Amino acid sequence: MIGIDIVVIDRIEKLIQKFGDKALDRFLSFEEKQLVKSSSTAAGFWAAKEAASKAIGTGIGAKCGFHDIKISKDKNNAPKIKFKKAIRKKFKIKDSSLSITHDGGFAIAVVAVEVKNG
Repeated sequence: MIGIDIVVIDRIEKLIQKFGDKALDRFLSFEEKQLVKSSSTAAGFWAAKEAASKAIGTGIGAKCGFHDIKISKDKNNAPKIKFKKAIRKKFKIKDSSLSITHDGGFAIAVVAVEVKNG
């Protein structure tokens, strides 16, 4: 299953300017906030979480929220995505992968999710 999302970076920048750290708390964990060095990175993380929720067919909402999805970086600084255990179990998620790109004032993320058979 695949999910994709696009975000205007300026939209996230304005949220951060208006609400500060509380804006980031809405969709990022403490560990994720440590990885965010710019509004473009924050926008990429927002897009990644939206794309992940779309990949499992729910979108962000009651069945899968922003904090049910975690983003980290590997040793090469590439983004990694992981769902909380309850979400992985409920949607039979075996593996997931993430790609994020930024260009022209946009952040775009694509998430592929592999589900278990049966």
